[in-house]
Amino acid sequence: MKILTISSLYPNNKDPKHGIFVETRLRHLRKDYPEITAVVIAPVPWFPFAAPRFGEYSKFAGVVDVETREGVLVYHPKYLVIPKLGMHLTPWFMARSIRKCLQQLVAEGQTFDVIDGHYFYPDGVAITKVAAEFNIPFTCTARGTDINLIPAFPVARRRINEVFSKARHLMAVCKALADEMIALGAPRSKVTVLRNGVDLELFQASDDVKKQQLRSTLPLPSDGPLLLSVGWLIERKGHFLVIAALANLPAAQLVIAGNGPDLSELQQLAIKLGVAERVHFVGALEQSQLSQYYQAADALILASSREGWANVLLEAMASGTPVVATNIWGTPEVVAANAAGLLVERNADAIAAGVQTLLASPPTREATRQYAEQFTWQQTSAGQYDIFSRIINRDAK
Repeated sequence: MKILTISSLYPNNKDPKHGIFVETRLRHLRKDYPEITAVVIAPVPWFPFAAPRFGEYSKFAGVVDVETREGVLVYHPKYLVIPKLGMHLTPWFMARSIRKCLQQLVAEGQTFDVIDGHYFYPDGVAITKVAAEFNIPFTCTARGTDINLIPAFPVARRRINEVFSKARHLMAVCKALADEMIALGAPRSKVTVLRNGVDLELFQASDDVKKQQLRSTLPLPSDGPLLLSVGWLIERKGHFLVIAALANLPAAQLVIAGNGPDLSELQQLAIKLGVAERVHFVGALEQSQLSQYYQAADALILASSREGWANVLLEAMASGTPVVATNIWGTPEVVAANAAGLLVERNADAIAAGVQTLLASPPTREATRQYAEQFTWQQTSAGQYDIFSRIINRDAK
């Protein structure tokens, strides 16, 4: 079985954390089913300037055209993004870049049994066009805002419905997204929930002794509860609410792991609220580094307004760290037992109250780890293999 994975959500040499969940899913699929071979097309926006003053866009200038990751060839064709008009034009530019790359692969003699697509817009729209031209069946997996936000725009919604119609099968990382896809018009018979798992080897549980050792090593404050907030520094991730909650948690220290456009604004908010000395910005971390911060923390806080299946929740739990998370979209499917943590409303007072409740009577780190152990990748891999096999076998008849 030869799979072509296509998604703009995929790591690259300049941003090895970007879309790591898609790479991880593919890695586990190949591990569980060694007969599978894979190639990845992961398009990235074209941007000509690498100077840091251009912010997040500058990193695109240094993305290589092709690299090998986890033993898989990954191609990074460039596509044009036009500000303000980009939402409507990007699917066409992305399709053009994917088409050119795929033409090269076919000219080299490569063939593919199925396309494993991720993210419905613009990726899924682009994949729909290219798959038809090359006569390759494709699937598409919903990841979050591609279903719970983007369909609010009428043109995007119509194009997403075309993907629903043309894809051989549709997947979602949580039931909430699957239900929304069906409400938007996806045939129920074509929709399957395949949640993300967690790497139980990378994310190991700490005990109280190791937790204190890590605080000294990293280094982090050793006194008082240590809270962790992880994610891109944008409004949707809710770091500003966690900072505001800290005003009602006078003994707590907060570590924020991530980078993004709101860094300066968040730093100023911490100063304004008088908690700057207790807020520690550590930047974006590799997963191996992040695992240590999970192990050192007393609780992870996720204050997002929208999530599909938030990987950070399971990563924290696998490290023995319970969570306080906003009660939105797929999060209740992850935080579904006392050992996992608490769900709260999305405001600073509710977050602070949730943290106080959790810290007053926390589950044992062993219990939290045991809860996370049910979320392995094996079931997800088996589901993918079954879907891809059925598509390929049907076409072979």
